[in-house]
Amino acid sequence: MIQNILKDAGARMSKSIEALRHELARLRTGRASAALLDHIKVDYYGNEVPISQAATVSVSDARTLTITPWDKAMVAPIEKAILASDLGLTPNTAGTTIRIVLPPLTEERRRELGKVVHHEGENTKVAIRNIRRDAIHHIKELLKERKISEDEERRAEEEVQKLTDRHVREVDELVRQKEAELLAL
Repeated sequence: MIQNILKDAGARMSKSIEALRHELARLRTGRASAALLDHIKVDYYGNEVPISQAATVSVSDARTLTITPWDKAMVAPIEKAILASDLGLTPNTAGTTIRIVLPPLTEERRRELGKVVHHEGENTKVAIRNIRRDAIHHIKELLKERKISEDEERRAEEEVQKLTDRHVREVDELVRQKEAELLAL
Protein backbone atom coordinates (compact mmCIF):
# COMPACT_ATOMS: atom_id res chain seq x y z
CA MET A 1 0.00 0.00 0.00
CA ILE A 2 2.71 2.44 1.00
CA GLN A 3 4.78 1.48 -2.05
CA ASN A 4 1.81 2.24 -4.31
CA ILE A 5 1.39 5.67 -2.71
CA LEU A 6 5.12 6.40 -3.12
CA LYS A 7 5.14 5.17 -6.72
CA ASP A 8 2.08 7.26 -7.59
CA ALA A 9 3.54 10.36 -5.94
CA GLY A 10 6.87 9.85 -7.76
CA ALA A 11 5.13 9.45 -11.11
CA ARG A 12 3.01 12.56 -10.58
CA MET A 13 6.05 14.60 -9.51
CA SER A 14 7.95 13.44 -12.61
CA LYS A 15 5.02 14.50 -14.79
CA SER A 16 5.14 17.95 -13.18
CA ILE A 17 8.82 18.23 -14.05
CA GLU A 18 8.13 17.11 -17.64
CA ALA A 19 5.47 19.81 -17.90
CA LEU A 20 8.04 22.35 -16.66
CA ARG A 21 10.56 21.14 -19.26
CA HIS A 22 7.92 21.59 -21.96
CA GLU A 23 7.08 25.11 -20.76
CA LEU A 24 10.73 26.10 -20.58
CA ALA A 25 11.38 24.76 -24.08
CA ARG A 26 8.66 27.09 -25.37
CA LEU A 27 10.34 30.16 -23.90
CA ARG A 28 12.30 32.02 -26.50
CA THR A 29 15.94 32.49 -25.75
CA GLY A 30 18.57 33.89 -28.09
CA ARG A 31 19.07 30.40 -29.48
CA ALA A 32 16.96 28.69 -32.11
CA SER A 33 15.06 25.61 -30.96
CA ALA A 34 12.54 23.53 -32.89
CA ALA A 35 10.49 23.27 -29.68
CA LEU A 36 9.86 27.01 -29.95
CA LEU A 37 7.15 26.35 -32.55
CA ASP A 38 5.56 23.28 -30.91
CA HIS A 39 2.54 25.13 -29.55
CA ILE A 40 1.70 26.86 -32.86
CA LYS A 41 -1.16 25.22 -34.71
CA VAL A 42 -1.68 25.48 -38.46
CA ASP A 43 -4.78 24.73 -40.55
CA TYR A 44 -3.84 21.56 -42.43
CA TYR A 45 -6.71 20.80 -44.80
CA GLY A 46 -9.37 21.59 -42.23
CA ASN A 47 -7.57 20.21 -39.16
CA GLU A 48 -5.62 22.23 -36.62
CA VAL A 49 -2.24 20.48 -36.22
CA PRO A 50 1.14 21.51 -34.79
CA ILE A 51 3.59 22.86 -37.38
CA SER A 52 5.79 19.80 -36.84
CA GLN A 53 3.01 17.62 -38.30
CA ALA A 54 2.74 19.71 -41.47
CA ALA A 55 6.41 20.47 -42.09
CA THR A 56 9.97 19.67 -41.13
CA VAL A 57 11.32 22.11 -38.55
CA SER A 58 15.09 22.23 -38.21
CA VAL A 59 17.74 24.46 -36.69
CA SER A 60 20.11 25.66 -39.41
CA ASP A 61 22.32 27.74 -37.12
CA ALA A 62 22.26 29.22 -33.61
CA ARG A 63 19.69 31.89 -34.49
CA THR A 64 17.84 30.47 -37.51
CA LEU A 65 14.97 28.01 -37.80
CA THR A 66 14.18 26.45 -41.17
CA ILE A 67 10.70 25.14 -41.91
CA THR A 68 10.13 23.00 -45.00
CA PRO A 69 6.42 22.20 -45.56
CA TRP A 70 5.62 18.76 -46.95
CA ASP A 71 3.10 20.35 -49.30
CA LYS A 72 3.74 23.57 -51.26
CA ALA A 73 0.21 24.77 -50.49
CA MET A 74 1.06 24.86 -46.78
CA VAL A 75 3.66 27.67 -47.03
CA ALA A 76 1.12 30.50 -46.66
CA PRO A 77 -0.89 28.94 -43.78
CA ILE A 78 2.33 28.21 -41.85
CA GLU A 79 3.53 31.81 -42.37
CA LYS A 80 0.15 33.12 -41.21
CA ALA A 81 0.21 30.90 -38.09
CA ILE A 82 3.71 32.08 -37.14
CA LEU A 83 2.78 35.74 -37.61
CA ALA A 84 -0.38 35.27 -35.54
CA SER A 85 1.52 33.55 -32.70
CA ASP A 86 2.61 35.25 -29.49
CA LEU A 87 6.31 34.84 -30.34
CA GLY A 88 6.70 38.07 -32.30
CA LEU A 89 8.69 36.39 -35.07
CA THR A 90 8.70 37.30 -38.75
CA PRO A 91 9.07 34.45 -41.22
CA ASN A 92 11.02 34.92 -44.49
CA THR A 93 9.95 32.75 -47.40
CA ALA A 94 12.21 31.61 -50.23
CA GLY A 95 10.21 29.33 -52.51
CA THR A 96 8.99 26.47 -50.35
CA THR A 97 11.37 27.10 -47.44
CA ILE A 98 10.46 29.37 -44.55
CA ARG A 99 13.29 30.82 -42.48
CA ILE A 100 12.89 32.45 -39.10
CA VAL A 101 15.80 34.49 -37.80
CA LEU A 102 15.62 35.01 -34.06
CA PRO A 103 16.68 38.53 -33.12
CA PRO A 104 19.05 38.86 -30.17
CA LEU A 105 17.30 39.46 -26.87
CA THR A 106 17.58 42.81 -25.15
CA GLU A 107 18.77 42.93 -21.55
CA GLU A 108 15.28 44.00 -20.43
CA ARG A 109 13.64 41.07 -22.25
CA ARG A 110 16.17 38.66 -20.71
CA ARG A 111 15.21 39.89 -17.24
CA GLU A 112 11.49 39.48 -18.04
CA LEU A 113 12.08 35.96 -19.32
CA GLY A 114 14.14 35.20 -16.22
CA LYS A 115 11.15 36.17 -14.08
CA VAL A 116 8.89 33.95 -16.19
CA VAL A 117 11.31 31.02 -15.78
CA HIS A 118 11.45 31.58 -12.03
CA HIS A 119 7.63 31.80 -11.86
CA GLU A 120 7.22 28.53 -13.82
CA GLY A 121 9.69 26.87 -11.46
CA GLU A 122 7.76 28.08 -8.42
CA ASN A 123 4.48 26.81 -9.90
CA THR A 124 6.06 23.40 -10.42
CA LYS A 125 7.38 23.35 -6.84
CA VAL A 126 3.88 24.17 -5.57
CA ALA A 127 2.48 21.28 -7.64
CA ILE A 128 5.12 18.93 -6.20
CA ARG A 129 4.31 20.06 -2.65
CA ASN A 130 0.60 19.48 -3.30
CA ILE A 131 1.42 15.94 -4.44
CA ARG A 132 3.43 15.47 -1.21
CA ARG A 133 0.45 16.70 0.81
CA ASP A 134 -1.87 14.22 -0.96
CA ALA A 135 0.54 11.33 -0.40
CA ILE A 136 0.92 12.13 3.30
CA HIS A 137 -2.86 12.42 3.59
CA HIS A 138 -3.26 8.91 2.10
CA ILE A 139 -0.61 7.56 4.50
CA LYS A 140 -2.42 9.13 7.49
CA GLU A 141 -5.68 7.53 6.30
CA LEU A 142 -3.96 4.13 6.28
CA LEU A 143 -2.84 4.78 9.86
CA LYS A 144 -6.38 5.81 10.85
CA GLU A 145 -7.76 2.61 9.33
CA ARG A 146 -5.07 0.73 11.30
CA LYS A 147 -3.59 -0.80 8.12
CA ILE A 148 -0.09 0.45 9.05
CA SER A 149 1.74 1.18 12.31
CA GLU A 150 2.93 4.59 13.47
CA ASP A 151 6.54 3.60 12.70
CA GLU A 152 5.56 2.66 9.15
CA GLU A 153 3.73 5.97 8.84
CA ARG A 154 6.79 7.93 9.99
CA ARG A 155 9.09 6.03 7.60
CA ALA A 156 6.65 6.51 4.71
CA GLU A 157 6.41 10.25 5.41
CA GLU A 158 10.21 10.46 5.42
CA GLU A 159 10.30 8.67 2.06
CA VAL A 160 7.71 11.08 0.63
CA GLN A 161 9.79 14.00 1.88
CA LYS A 162 12.98 12.57 0.30
CA LEU A 163 11.08 12.12 -2.97
CA THR A 164 9.82 15.70 -2.75
CA ASP A 165 13.27 17.10 -1.97
CA ARG A 166 14.81 15.25 -4.92
CA HIS A 167 12.19 16.58 -7.35
CA VAL A 168 12.44 20.14 -5.97
CA ARG A 169 16.23 20.02 -6.50
CA GLU A 170 15.61 18.89 -10.08
CA VAL A 171 13.24 21.85 -10.61
CA ASP A 172 15.85 24.23 -9.18
CA GLU A 173 18.48 22.80 -11.54
CA LEU A 174 16.21 23.17 -14.59
CA VAL A 175 15.42 26.78 -13.66
CA ARG A 176 19.10 27.54 -13.08
CA GLN A 177 20.05 26.05 -16.47
CA LYS A 178 17.36 28.01 -18.30
CA GLU A 179 18.34 31.27 -16.57
CA ALA A 180 21.97 30.66 -17.50
CA GLU A 181 20.89 30.01 -21.09
CA LEU A 182 18.96 33.30 -21.10
CA LEU A 183 21.92 35.27 -19.82
CA ALA A 184 24.39 33.70 -22.26
CA LEU A 185 25.08 35.83 -25.32
